[in-house]
Amino acid sequence: MTTFSHDTFVSPLTWRYGSVEMRQLWSEIHKRKLLRRVWFALAKVQHEVGLVTAEQLNDLHEKVDHVDIDRATEIEKDIKHDLMAELHTYAEQCPVGGAVLHLGATSMDVLDNADALRIKESLILVQSKMKSLRDAFADLIELWASTTAMGFTHLQPAEPTTIGYRLAQYGQDLLIDYAEILRVSGGIRGKGFKGAVGSSASYVELLDGNVSKAEDLERRAMEILNIDCFPVSTQTYPRKQDWLVLNSLAGLGATLYRFAFDVRILQSPLIGEWSEAFEQDQVGSSAMPFKTNPINAEKIDSLARYLASLPRVAWDNAAHSLLERTLDDSANRRILLPQAFLIVDELLGAATNLVTGLEINESATGHNLDVFMGLAAIEPLLMALCKAGANRQEMHENIRKHVVRARIVGDSDNTNKLIENLSSDGYLLQYLSADEISQKLQSVDKYVGFAPEHARSMALELRDY
Repeated sequence: MTTFSHDTFVSPLTWRYGSVEMRQLWSEIHKRKLLRRVWFALAKVQHEVGLVTAEQLNDLHEKVDHVDIDRATEIEKDIKHDLMAELHTYAEQCPVGGAVLHLGATSMDVLDNADALRIKESLILVQSKMKSLRDAFADLIELWASTTAMGFTHLQPAEPTTIGYRLAQYGQDLLIDYAEILRVSGGIRGKGFKGAVGSSASYVELLDGNVSKAEDLERRAMEILNIDCFPVSTQTYPRKQDWLVLNSLAGLGATLYRFAFDVRILQSPLIGEWSEAFEQDQVGSSAMPFKTNPINAEKIDSLARYLASLPRVAWDNAAHSLLERTLDDSANRRILLPQAFLIVDELLGAATNLVTGLEINESATGHNLDVFMGLAAIEPLLMALCKAGANRQEMHENIRKHVVRARIVGDSDNTNKLIENLSSDGYLLQYLSADEISQKLQSVDKYVGFAPEHARSMALELRDY
C-alpha cells in the first residue's frame, strides 16, 4: 500500500489541522468504499428487475468493502482513468458478479453520488461540532451576562456593554450559520442514475424503452443509498450545490474569524481584558521569553481567511460547467472539498478550545471603565437632561464642546475636570442639579440597557436550538 512520510510534501491537513474523524471521511479508503456502495446499490436494483442474478449480487456484496488501492493504482498507470481502475479492481475481485458492474452507468453516476454522500456525512460531523461550540458559548454568555465592560465602536471607547452581551453577538451569528448549514445539509442530493448526458437513455434502453421502470430503478437505488437525487442533471449533479456548501462553510468561518479577531484585540496589553489560555510550558516567542501571543486566535483567522477564498473556485466550477459537462472542475474538487471541510473542522475545534479556556480579566475590565468613564457617561447625562425638558440638539452641541475641550481620552485628571465643568454649566443646571449631573457622570456601570437580559436569552436560545 502507498505510504507517505515527511520526506515529501504532505499537506498540513493530513496531520496538523483537522480531526481524525474528518480526515477519515475524506480518505481514499472511504471514498472507494462509497464508490462500491453506489455500484452495489445499482446492481441490487438491477437484480430486482432481472438484469443481475442473485449469484452475481452475492459475489459483489462479499467484496464491497475489500478496497485494494495498490491494485487500482497499478491499473490506473496503464489506463489513465481512476474510476475505471477502481471498477476493474472491484470486478477482478468478483469473478461471478464483476461482469455486470457499472451496467448502464457513466463515471459520474458513481462519483457524484459518492461525493454527495461524503458531503452529507461531513456536514453532519460539522453540525455535531457546532453544537459543542454553541454549548461552550452559552455557558460563557450566561456566566458574564451582567458584567459591565467598556464598549468600543470604530475601535474607540463608546458606551458600556456587558461581556455576556458582547459574546452573545458571536452566539447569534453562530445560530445563523447553524441554520444555514442545516438547510444546506437537508438539501444535499446526488446525481442519481442518469447516464452520460443526464437523460437516463442507457437505463431506459436496458429496460426495453420503459421510462417509468427507469425512473423506479433510480428511485430505488437512491433509497438504498439514503439520499435524494436531482430530477434533472447533465453528466454531473449541478455544481451550484458545491458552491452552496462552500458558502455555508465560509459563512461559519466568518463568525469564527470575527470572534478570534476580537480576542486578539482585547488581549492586547493596551486593553488587556480577554486572553486565550496559555499553558505552563508553552513558549510564546523564540526571542522574547515574556511573550504570550494569542496563537490559537491567530490560527483561526489565518485558516478562515483561506477558507473565504474557496467559494470562488466553486462558483467558477458551477458557472463554467459548459453544456452537458466539462472536466475542468474535477482536479480542483479533489482539493477544494476536503480542504474546506478539514479547515472548518480545525476552526471549530480551535474555537471551542478558545471559548472554554477564555480568561476574563475583571480588574482590567474595571480599570478601562474607570479610565473612559467620562466619555461613557455622556449619553446617560444627555438622556437625563432631555427627560428634564432640554432641547436634545442644543444640549448635544453644548456637551460636545465640553468634551472636545477636555480631551479626556485615557486621562483621569481631565475626566475629573470635565465632570466639574459640566456640573457647573449654567445651561445644564437649568434642568439638573450639580449633584445629579455629577452622579450621572460617575455611575456608568449600570448603563447597559437590556444587555444582561438579552445575553441570557441568547444563551437559552443557543442551548435550545
